[in-house]
Amino acid sequence: MNRDIATQGLEVLTLTLGGQVFAIEAAHVREILDLVAVTEVPTADPFVGGLINVRGKVVPLADLRHRFDMPRPEPSVDTRIIVLEVELADEAMTVALIADKVHEVTEIAASALEETPRIGLRWRQDYIRCIAKRDGEFIVVLDIAAIFSVETRRSDRPDDRSKASNAA
Repeated sequence: MNRDIATQGLEVLTLTLGGQVFAIEAAHVREILDLVAVTEVPTADPFVGGLINVRGKVVPLADLRHRFDMPRPEPSVDTRIIVLEVELADEAMTVALIADKVHEVTEIAASALEETPRIGLRWRQDYIRCIAKRDGEFIVVLDIAAIFSVETRRSDRPDDRSKASNAA
């Protein structure tokens, strides 16, 4: 957890995925949309397997449930799309996430934030910025840049299949 968070707290958007409450720093959030038509991309990684139209702009749609090995239920009346701006490789990128439900934008006091435990979590520690305590519950504050930078590194790699065919 960086020093600014430890002294100032965080303004976050809370959301639910698979019954677990997560939070994203509100500074990344551009807008929240009702579920829209998704264009599936053949052979794409299931994490970012679709594209949506946001005000005339093509935006990749990610499903964090894939990263967190959670089941993917059918969309409901509460399903929302969160449009984010994330800094990746020194470039601002617009991406979207699907959420089972979006709750609120709220301030989490610095005293309610703790370092991510090194053990006991079922998700990768580098995907989690910190853990917040609120009303007797834990909220997992995600490190959105870290989650998407993994995808960026994957897309920068040469395709293993093309390597194999070149070797033959």
